[in-house]
Amino acid sequence: MSLPAELAPLEKVRIAVDCMGGDHGPSVTLPACQAFLASHPQAELVLVGPEAALAVARDWPRCRVQVATEVVTMDDSVEVALRKKRDSSMRVAIGCLKAADGTAAAAHACVSAGNTGALMAVARYVLKTVDGIDRPAIATVMPHRHNGYTTVLDLGANVDCTPEHLLQFAIMGSALVAAVEGKPQPSVGLLNIGEEAIKGSETIKRAGELLRAAGVAGDLNFHGNVEGNDIFKGTVDIVVCDGFVGNVLLKTSEGLASMLGDFIKQEFTRGPYSLLAALVARPVLNRFKRRVDPRRYNGAALLGLRGLVFKSHGGADAFAFEQALVRAYDASRNRLLDRVHARIGHNLQARQQPAAGPAGPAQEKAA
Repeated sequence: MSLPAELAPLEKVRIAVDCMGGDHGPSVTLPACQAFLASHPQAELVLVGPEAALAVARDWPRCRVQVATEVVTMDDSVEVALRKKRDSSMRVAIGCLKAADGTAAAAHACVSAGNTGALMAVARYVLKTVDGIDRPAIATVMPHRHNGYTTVLDLGANVDCTPEHLLQFAIMGSALVAAVEGKPQPSVGLLNIGEEAIKGSETIKRAGELLRAAGVAGDLNFHGNVEGNDIFKGTVDIVVCDGFVGNVLLKTSEGLASMLGDFIKQEFTRGPYSLLAALVARPVLNRFKRRVDPRRYNGAALLGLRGLVFKSHGGADAFAFEQALVRAYDASRNRLLDRVHARIGHNLQARQQPAAGPAGPAQEKAA
């Protein structure tokens, strides 16, 4: 398969930032943007929001302010975001990804901590989906025991998925990992209740067949079925599931990480013996806490759109929002959008070709 693995990275990356999204707005997004600019000299930012709220950033280097007069709140419905707030910071920031009148787009990626449902709906309406993609998917990373992380999708954009949707998620996830981590053929696992191909619902079984066929065609490095614990073992680079399962998985892992932090704090207040044990173990506990800190993995990609949109957690602090900016920068610099187009295009072409004659070795393997 011919993929754009040798695409030259972009020299300059410009990111549009919805500065008003999330629970905290400019009090978090502006310090995060300042820290990001200091550590990424090749980056430029377009800060979007009301003029008064962003006045402090007017003279920042490699930065310009794009005025938007409205804000999509965390409680706004999709209808309000789409139809009644057409000049919201969210919509204007996403609009920066769309080229106008044949000219270059104002930004390569967009980052927002706003309402997830509204962000997905507005992004899909403004940008449209890539040819060959039925539904966009939300992808993020979770840490595993080998000091790396596993990319998981979908995380809530699509509750009900067909086997074809899961195949598309796998192809887009492969493009994401190839771009950001530099792995040309990352391994893909299909989340199931067991590793055996005969297990799971009919949807999962059929998805497994499609994924195996895509592996034979060279579109994927398909490992097979995986279980939930494989995410944290690092068994594969990418795990594919429907949005219902993925969202439950995400919230559960965030809850466990939060519980661990609370446990470490409590151990320092239980009495002299617990305090002594906690002090001895503190370096190890703190390293582990840092490894599973969800702030370090903030920034979920909305894959399948004709533009790169990254979703920050609504309650993110400045450190976490900066990580979302970093993820958007890395994806843009390494031409993620071009890689998604190439992989999806190749898969569509392979699936449209008629079967030729008796099954050869590759076809037998796929079966």
